[in-house]
Amino acid sequence: MAHILGIDVSKAKLDVALRRPDGKWRSKVIENTPTGFGVLGEWLTSHGVDSVHACLEATGTYWEAVAEFLADAGHTVSVVNPAQIKAFGGAGLVRSKTDRIDARLIADFCAAQCPPPWQAPPVSVRTLRALVARREALEAMRTQERNRLPVSDEAVRGGIEAHLAHLEQAIADIDAAIRHTIDDDPGLRGQGELLVSIPGLGDKTVAALLAYYGGPLRFESAKQAVAFAGLDPRQHQSGSSVRGKPRLSKVGHARLRKALYMPAMVATTRTAWGRALKQRLAAAGKPPMLILGAMMRKLLCVAYGVLRSGRPFDPTLHQLA
Repeated sequence: MAHILGIDVSKAKLDVALRRPDGKWRSKVIENTPTGFGVLGEWLTSHGVDSVHACLEATGTYWEAVAEFLADAGHTVSVVNPAQIKAFGGAGLVRSKTDRIDARLIADFCAAQCPPPWQAPPVSVRTLRALVARREALEAMRTQERNRLPVSDEAVRGGIEAHLAHLEQAIADIDAAIRHTIDDDPGLRGQGELLVSIPGLGDKTVAALLAYYGGPLRFESAKQAVAFAGLDPRQHQSGSSVRGKPRLSKVGHARLRKALYMPAMVATTRTAWGRALKQRLAAAGKPPMLILGAMMRKLLCVAYGVLRSGRPFDPTLHQLA
């Protein structure tokens, strides 16, 4: 058995548990910072570890930096859904929960399940992902300030207006940086041109899709790409009495679902292929929100399809009547 490293991720620290081939454990707490990552590398070397299979949960964005550090150092890294670790712990009747216990539980899961390796995105994709996340945060702040302005007191109105002007400029700067990041990378530029060919997708949505699906494709099928965004349907049925309505699983990346919401609205009202899908599902008695979710899923399937095939959107492949 190889060395297994379980990492419990939080904002400020990382609890790591090293499972040695002889079954013994070594544990350590380090800072979730570049300095802490250096300490982690030295700690692994001090235990004679040249190669390790590290496993950690996809907890917000706090896991990305350490995963990239380990992958760049040549280690195998697996990033798993927290729901998998929770289910694994429940199956093993784990009764206590601490960061130290969770780190060992993640290592045990890695040893038992051998999750597939995570592929670190290229630097350009990492940069694009950071810019897209920052743009979303700036837009949220702008919306908050716009809501405050009409009811603000005269004493603070000038400050709010100045902040709004600053946010508008910051968003414009971020948009320019996003365009430059895509244009400066031939691969991203070509993938962006493919995505723009899909009716309903604008520049913001294309940037979001490239941030999480751009570069080397890491999913074998559009179905896996849809599941990554949490847009796969979840059914709840049991016996003859339980017949729950199908819903989106939402066990995936919320930022992608948010990015696809408005494009789905546009596609179902202003594009021929989107209206055809809407009419077909409405004729089958499907409610409006289910139709919208289906359109979001369809958009993502088509987007990943054009990325895999390298061919732009072809309307003849979709039902238009």
